[in-house]
Amino acid sequence: MVKVARVIPESIAAELGITPGTELLTVNGRALEDFLDWEFLTADDSLEIEAKLPSGELVIYDVERPENESMGVELEPPTVRRCANRCEFCFVEGLPKGLRRPLYIRDDDYRLSFAYGNFATLSNVKERDIARILEYRLSPLYVSVHATPWEARKKLLNNPRVPNILDQLTRLTEGGIQFHGQMVVVPGLNDGDVLEASLADLYNFGDSCLSVALVPVGLTQFSHLYTGESMNRENATRILEVSERWAKRAQRERGQGWVFGSDELYLLAGQELPGPEHYGDYAQIENGVGSITSLRERVAEGLSRLPRLDGKRIGVVTGTSMAPLMPPLLEQLANATGAHFELISTTNSLFGPTTTTAGLLVGADIRRALAGRDDLDLALIPAETINENGLFLDDEPFTIVRESFSIPVYPSYDFIDVLELEGSPACSAVMGAA
Repeated sequence: MVKVARVIPESIAAELGITPGTELLTVNGRALEDFLDWEFLTADDSLEIEAKLPSGELVIYDVERPENESMGVELEPPTVRRCANRCEFCFVEGLPKGLRRPLYIRDDDYRLSFAYGNFATLSNVKERDIARILEYRLSPLYVSVHATPWEARKKLLNNPRVPNILDQLTRLTEGGIQFHGQMVVVPGLNDGDVLEASLADLYNFGDSCLSVALVPVGLTQFSHLYTGESMNRENATRILEVSERWAKRAQRERGQGWVFGSDELYLLAGQELPGPEHYGDYAQIENGVGSITSLRERVAEGLSRLPRLDGKRIGVVTGTSMAPLMPPLLEQLANATGAHFELISTTNSLFGPTTTTAGLLVGADIRRALAGRDDLDLALIPAETINENGLFLDDEPFTIVRESFSIPVYPSYDFIDVLELEGSPACSAVMGAA
């Protein structure tokens, strides 16, 4: 059973009289468990939909759906499958107390992997789930592999009952499912021989394994479960050597890099990031792979669109890991606009100084960084710090933080998105909508 949250006006559902709160029970005789069933089963043109109205009345709708026309309903969010593992490196286990409740949900849901690109370990997947994945061809999936040797994976996930990931992936790939993999690398646990064995296993899946990202273990001052070694420059360098060796092999044999070290690995190792040709279509950019290179590309491509902003003083807030990379970008922006850009690097007050990513800065950090900066004409902050509800991770609303300053503060993904509108009415709209 799934429940309707909203009905699109003038849609098929609206014409049928479906209203919010209606429970959708079956489609063509098949019971509905969640949004996947609804999306796939309503792809047919002829539909018999059994529903229960908010009044309790049972109704059956016979629908002849025009080709490609949506039914016009938005469903209530599904109950998220929780993670049964206790990984020492789990981000949720590194959160402080007192944040909003959804942040503590440790999701591990193959449905969200397909729908939104969330990574799932597949450790809670049952035979029935495998059958659904194959029937609906939920491809590609995003899989947190971490290690393919079974014993190493049990230890990493801190779960002695975790299934053999190689058996699972073999079953899925034989059914035509492709996947992107990630490995959070923990020194002493899944580097060295385990890393080599895992990459060899994944490489043997051929075109079914679309890419693999190697991500360093990330810890906060609240990561109370972690007992392993931290990720330092030496460890990061060794992992990148493995990554680049496998990438060269894949490029030689398959025409693409296939395995990628995350940007954070390059920063930890003190190495220059690869150019855009290394990342191809940026398949794992949401996983921090190639995001800096992509930013450099977007800035270079957008410089010609920028207006002159001669004499303006613009502050740019960022985290400590990005700060060393920013001066060349800000110099390009200054040359194109005539403005003066000031880099404002700040540490993370919520997660501690070991958390250096700009996207995890919180409202309190922005307040501290821009306190008393009335000398600036405007300031840019990382747009990734704010969620779809306009909140920082410390629950501070961006609108409230913004109103505490006398200068305009804009969330920005790549500088260009705000600066090309600076001085126009659209710029005010961008800030007001954020």
